[in-house]
Amino acid sequence: MSLLLCRQEHVKRPYFMESMGIHLYSSQELSYVIFNHPTLVLDGFVDERLLSFLREELNQGFLALKLERWLKSGENPDEALMIILQECDYYSMAEVGRFRQMAAALRKKHPADFMRMKADELFSLHQYGRAVKIYQEILEYPSGEFTDDSFFGRIWNNLGSCYARMFQLDKAFDAFQNAYRKAGQEAVLERLYDLTRVDPALTLSEDLAAEITKEKEAIWEKRLKKAKEKARGSEKAKELEALFRQDPIKRQKGEADLVYQWKTEYRNMA
Repeated sequence: MSLLLCRQEHVKRPYFMESMGIHLYSSQELSYVIFNHPTLVLDGFVDERLLSFLREELNQGFLALKLERWLKSGENPDEALMIILQECDYYSMAEVGRFRQMAAALRKKHPADFMRMKADELFSLHQYGRAVKIYQEILEYPSGEFTDDSFFGRIWNNLGSCYARMFQLDKAFDAFQNAYRKAGQEAVLERLYDLTRVDPALTLSEDLAAEITKEKEAIWEKRLKKAKEKARGSEKAKELEALFRQDPIKRQKGEADLVYQWKTEYRNMA
């Protein structure tokens, strides 16, 4: 993921936002991230590292001092984010007001649900490894009125999706089994079936295998076949095919560039 907004600010050392795996080069980008990804900035985002970036790179010493004083005052720390949005002048006062309401609504969420939203956001940004850690923390919550089997089934399912994207199929398989036993959703059973077709070493337990009728199997096989055909026609597959059609010198450079791209994507998963 990368951002490119309008205002040009001379930044020698960009601010690295670890949770998203991106560098921020301007106050506009900083404001954009805060406004559009509140679950990732509500806890501990405004710290000394960010204040140093504001002072030393964005020439926002007054803003940094204002934030520092606010945090020391013991007042609502979420207001520090509103101060940034106001002082950076990228969003209107009405939009800042909407962000304040959104932050207040998030704070009213059950802690486990807030963590779930944060992990889901990381998943959407392809930060699978970071999402996994949060989903695992959520699973440590005791069962309760909110954290019931349906909720934990959803968490196990999302955890399985992370592992699948990270090609850790055995862990994905275990997570999906837990998800199905918690919530009993047929879509999860289909994912389990698909994994057994992708990796023959994975085997459904007898009780789960017994729930798959011949009719379901036929439907799922048809869907799996379409998915494989779509994967063969994907942009990455076409990119590889075009690469191998090139002359040896160009292909060698293209291979190096592609490997670098894949390594970067893999590091973002960790």
